[in-house]
Amino acid sequence: MDILDKMFLENSLRLWLIGAGTAIGVFLLLLLARKLVKGRLKRLAEKSTTRLDDYLVPLLEGTHWFSILALGLWLGSQFLQLPGETQLWFSRVLQILLILQLGFWGTGLISDYISRTVALKIEKDRGEDATTLDAMGLIGKIAMWVILALIALDNLDVEISSLVTSLGIGGIAVALAVQNILGDLFASLSIALDKPFSIGDFIVVDDFEGNVEDIGLKSTRVRSLSGEELVFSNTDLLNSRIRNYKRLEKRRISFSVGVVYGTAAEKLEKIPGMVEEIIKPLPNVRFERAHFKNLGEYSLDFAVVYYVLVPDYALYLDIQQQINLALYQRFEKEGIEFAYPTQTVLVESE
Repeated sequence: MDILDKMFLENSLRLWLIGAGTAIGVFLLLLLARKLVKGRLKRLAEKSTTRLDDYLVPLLEGTHWFSILALGLWLGSQFLQLPGETQLWFSRVLQILLILQLGFWGTGLISDYISRTVALKIEKDRGEDATTLDAMGLIGKIAMWVILALIALDNLDVEISSLVTSLGIGGIAVALAVQNILGDLFASLSIALDKPFSIGDFIVVDDFEGNVEDIGLKSTRVRSLSGEELVFSNTDLLNSRIRNYKRLEKRRISFSVGVVYGTAAEKLEKIPGMVEEIIKPLPNVRFERAHFKNLGEYSLDFAVVYYVLVPDYALYLDIQQQINLALYQRFEKEGIEFAYPTQTVLVESE
């Protein structure tokens, strides 16, 4: 009797060798093909303007060796007559490996799409929507793996309905344990979708102010004017009153000027005109009004309102300084005195 015809586990040695050779050959051949095709496809994707090859590259990179081995084993098993129970479990293992491979492919495609889109966003608008994409990508990956896990459990004859019910009860406990983390995650999504501020914006939150440097899934980082980094949890940030100065189109400025009692009435009548003459010619400024508003305790008060037509805070300070100096010089020339708190004590003599 030929040794190749000897039976092992209901199959001849010849069939075992054919099956093993097929499995090993397919495995090695596909590994080599993956390497060659991936290299050529990468070079083609760099030159091509179509997006199809851009998605084929992460698919090939996400094809794991165990999936190729599973395919080789499946093809090799076609030459064998396996017992029913063995065939069943072998089939289930292959199905689980296939589901895992689908998960890796999906994760690779999502990550590649996110990275490409984020790169475009950063190039166009400094990445203001990057957090949205990162958060949505994370949620998409989690949802995909949950669905694939349920499919795998169903293939293993696990009762999905009872499992989902038990997970629902356990999920409540888990949600209570991680409610702060989940709160920050959903707050991050709210910031990303509603956009109360974006990276680079100058914001004021309660007593803190600075430029937004990073919007993460759990926290937002702000660089203060004095240089230190401020870290806010996204939940706390959304629960605060936020003033966003980056989106300021024009700045309304209101200030008052007080002159002393005893200033002649004709000089008081000239003051609104003086203020208008000083403010109106300034560039990037729109004069609104100047009025003798109030008879104060120690001064005659004039209210002045004007607009700076650009949002630059430093420019506003320069303009206000220019106005203050011009007012001081004009009042000095006209003989008008600025008021300051004074107290007169009358001593009655007997």
